[in-house]
Amino acid sequence: MRPGETITAADGYGRWRVFTVATSARGRVELQAVSPLEHEPPLLPRLTVACSLTKGEKPELVVQKLTELGADRVLLVEAARSVVRWDDTKAAAAVERLQRVAREAGEQSRRARVPVVDGPVPVADLAHLPGLVVAAVDGGDAAALPVPRDGQWVVAIGPEGGFAPEELTALGPAPRLALGPFVLRAETAAIAACAALHARRAFSTFP
Repeated sequence: MRPGETITAADGYGRWRVFTVATSARGRVELQAVSPLEHEPPLLPRLTVACSLTKGEKPELVVQKLTELGADRVLLVEAARSVVRWDDTKAAAAVERLQRVAREAGEQSRRARVPVVDGPVPVADLAHLPGLVVAAVDGGDAAALPVPRDGQWVVAIGPEGGFAPEELTALGPAPRLALGPFVLRAETAAIAACAALHARRAFSTFP
């Protein structure tokens, strides 16, 4: 960045402002605000995508695309059929890396609100979350889902092979959401579910 260039800076919580670069040196940039502080209104209902762990670089792809689509939270889930298992040390490093991916995706998509990435949690923990929806082949259409009274959707995505029968029992009578007639990979299902629910959201009026 060079003096005189214009940039937009955001805090990741919805606040942003336009600046010009006053001075630039190695490891240091001084900015001068040239616009009032603005707020990116939140989308409602809030949207959490609880996606089961997958191997390789697929979690990075999921977090990147969910950020672009407007998810508020990406909750990693350790399901019975998950191939990947993280110990505490690996989980902490992986979540930190994924949060960085979310921040970079937010920059690319000019999003002032960066989703929270956390977990992993067991499937049973999802049952206590308000607004739970479970992605399933035998589910209903996203357009038929009622808008949650509690102000959020939490859509649960199973691993390759789906949730185990005992996990589906633990999730209880949560509405099921179909994502088409075909079996999807876990990362595809997470992105498709986010897109389907995101289409029904609206900007709120910032207080």
